[in-house]
Amino acid sequence: MAQPTAQIPVLILKEGTQRTTGRDARKANIYAARVIAEALASSLGPRGMDKLLVDSFGNATITGDGATILKEMEVQHPAAKMLVEVAKAQDDEVGDGTTSVVVLAGQLLSAAEELLDEDVHPAVITEGFEKALVEATRIIDEVAEKVDPLDRSVLEKIAQTALSSKVVAEFREFLSKIMVDAALQVVEKRDGSYKLSLDDIKVEKKKGESITETILVKGIVLDKEVVHPAMPKRVEKAKIALLDAPLEIEKPEWTAKINVTTPEQLKMFLDQEAEILRKKVEKIKESGANVVFCQKGIDDVAQYYLAKAGILAVRRVKKSDMEKLARATGAKILTRVEDVTPEALGTAELVEERKVADEKMVFVEGCPNPKSVTILVRGGAEHIVDEAERAIHDGLSVIRNVIQEPKIVAGGGAVEIELAMRLRDFARTLPSKEQLAVMKYAEALENLVAILAQNSGVEPIDILADLKRLHSKGEKWAGINAYTGKIEDMLKAGIIEPAIVKKQVLKSATEAAIMILRIDDIIAAQPPKGKEKGKEKGEKGESEFD
Repeated sequence: MAQPTAQIPVLILKEGTQRTTGRDARKANIYAARVIAEALASSLGPRGMDKLLVDSFGNATITGDGATILKEMEVQHPAAKMLVEVAKAQDDEVGDGTTSVVVLAGQLLSAAEELLDEDVHPAVITEGFEKALVEATRIIDEVAEKVDPLDRSVLEKIAQTALSSKVVAEFREFLSKIMVDAALQVVEKRDGSYKLSLDDIKVEKKKGESITETILVKGIVLDKEVVHPAMPKRVEKAKIALLDAPLEIEKPEWTAKINVTTPEQLKMFLDQEAEILRKKVEKIKESGANVVFCQKGIDDVAQYYLAKAGILAVRRVKKSDMEKLARATGAKILTRVEDVTPEALGTAELVEERKVADEKMVFVEGCPNPKSVTILVRGGAEHIVDEAERAIHDGLSVIRNVIQEPKIVAGGGAVEIELAMRLRDFARTLPSKEQLAVMKYAEALENLVAILAQNSGVEPIDILADLKRLHSKGEKWAGINAYTGKIEDMLKAGIIEPAIVKKQVLKSATEAAIMILRIDDIIAAQPPKGKEKGKEKGEKGESEFD
């Protein structure tokens, strides 16, 4: 009889590697994601709370914007990081709904956990969630109302709804008007549809004054000053040259030495340099330009000649600002001074250096039909200006969404309740276990409305019961007015959102939940020795969610 072989230990993974498998791995990931979702839940809706985030350097940020909260939180757990990525993707894609997407993903995972505890296989749950997503997207397309993409009142209401959950919500009507003015100024019609690029709307911020001093400049505002004190600070009927070339003596690419034996030779050398710069300035003057924006540097001698010629000049302008100036003024960006001709110049009614909050800025105003504009944001403190800038980004994003896909749905939880009720009907057409997953998906959507109700200071159970009753009677836009705590027709109340934002929230949240549910094994390598130094005994680099 053969001797039994002795058990030989086989080391497959690196020493110190931690491995969690099966149910434990899934529970750990779901818990981490839910912690993130719960942290954001109180920020949902117009009556949601704001967060004060302090980074490792002591810099404070006050915001209710989901993407900003997650970015500043410095999350460690890999599953929780997925939700941070989802919020970032939502922000990049549609610019709004970042809090909703994370809270919904957390609710979907909570619902899935209940099914896992009943021994439903994760594959069945993920399949049910996928079917629910497809059906929910179809329902949104079916119920969404079509609008005129350039209807000012619709665009203002859309922007106001996006701003209602921000720190600057009390100024939402004022800011919405400015944003819609900016959007309608730069919108373009291409191939039968409208396109709006947010790159054409520059947002400059300066603390001081109040938010009501925020202005729309139909042109460009540069956070720069005129390079030479002898230059004019105000030029009317400006002819503008945009240069992507230095007004300096170019250094040779190779190393060169010049031997000077007499002072005369040195003077001739310097005179020649000055002459080269004088000719460059002369070329600019001949073209009729009286304003120069240069992407590169301007030599001191060139500054002197420009000032002597009465030309206002600004140097080291950012590439993105040069492109905006070109779109606003109609000028061409030139890479050689020799190419400056009257045809290549842009025009503006006024170019002026002004003092804004103890700093100088250059205003380019009165451009003929500008295709690039600037919103100059003011506010009493740095935190307020920063939050106003974030709010304007969200507001402009939703305006862009409606202009490009002119379909809207009502806010205040109306669309979520409608989806939940229709998904329950849809679930009854599916096989038994998938039916459970779709039912839980509907429940997660209802929970989102319950959180909205709770944040508005009303009783969620009563509100949900009333909403279901009204929706079953066919009132598809019945939702919670967070300001009054009452149920209203949200479409008539003007609480509207782009359909594309709601669809993106569902897609992103469902994909994140499915990805987390499909993980059944966590293999974590030991962190490098250097990272553990300086940590307290017993910490060993675990994340706050472990």
